[in-house]
Amino acid sequence: MKKLILMLMLCAPVAAFAQKFGHVNAQEVMASMPEFLKAKGEIEASAKKFENELQAMQEELKRKSDEYEKTKSTMNATKQQETEATLQQMYGKIQQTYQDNQQALQKAQQEKMGPITGKLVEAIKLVGKNGGYVYIMDVSAGIPYISETLSKDVTADVKAQLNKMK
Repeated sequence: MKKLILMLMLCAPVAAFAQKFGHVNAQEVMASMPEFLKAKGEIEASAKKFENELQAMQEELKRKSDEYEKTKSTMNATKQQETEATLQQMYGKIQQTYQDNQQALQKAQQEKMGPITGKLVEAIKLVGKNGGYVYIMDVSAGIPYISETLSKDVTADVKAQLNKMK
């Protein structure tokens, strides 16, 4: 019994200190960052360029394939094999180009978005440190419930901190 009372007396001062919790909508903050909008536009432009290249390659393959189907009956066996091999190479090149483009887009996204995400995380950390928060949770990460009475929305504070960091 004495141990229980002693434990309660030791824990009571810790429980008396109110812990501050915050929440932020990181997607909203990121969408308002000019560098994010610029990077997003550059990535979308690259994706469109890659898409156009692939479409041109696919159209060329279709054109040659259609031409082959029309003239196949008049070709000798050697010419048919050569044409089929050429079509197969074109198809393989399209697949390889698609994979290369996907990798290039992923790399560009990591290179462009990495520093932006890092800057956002740093701003959230500074708001947390300066405001004395125990936790700042990202509501855009799919947290099912956050009490608005026990947790403060620090989205505006994070935006203000980002403006100071420019």
